[in-house]
Amino acid sequence: MGTTDDRRDVEDLVQRLAACLDDGRFDDMRSLFTADATASTPGGTAEGRDALVAQAARNHTPDKATQHLIAGVLVELAEHTATARANALVTFADRDGRPQLMMGEVYRFSARRTDEGWRLTSVQTVPTWRTQETTAPAA
Repeated sequence: MGTTDDRRDVEDLVQRLAACLDDGRFDDMRSLFTADATASTPGGTAEGRDALVAQAARNHTPDKATQHLIAGVLVELAEHTATARANALVTFADRDGRPQLMMGEVYRFSARRTDEGWRLTSVQTVPTWRTQETTAPAA
């Protein structure tokens, strides 16, 4: 069920989330999530859009640069809901561009069609590998 436009809209949310994290545009994340959205990442758990945005800002500090490369986004649609799975390669670097940590993760999302369009209702990130042990938070 669902159209190509719906799949594209959900995939766009996933890619926009990565861009917001990398660009430090945490307030822009509010337009991607429902008010009751949840997050479960190695950097913590959050319930509600405000808590989710605060967690992202806390884990992606200005003294570090990140790059989230998202690939293989698979979207499954129902009438007004969707799930998505994506692979991510995340690099954490210092502000001089020296990589400090690289990790591979699997992202899982749920989304709901709202009056404003598709919005994410949950995000879960599960690391599958990393280049080194560190205390740096995951994406």
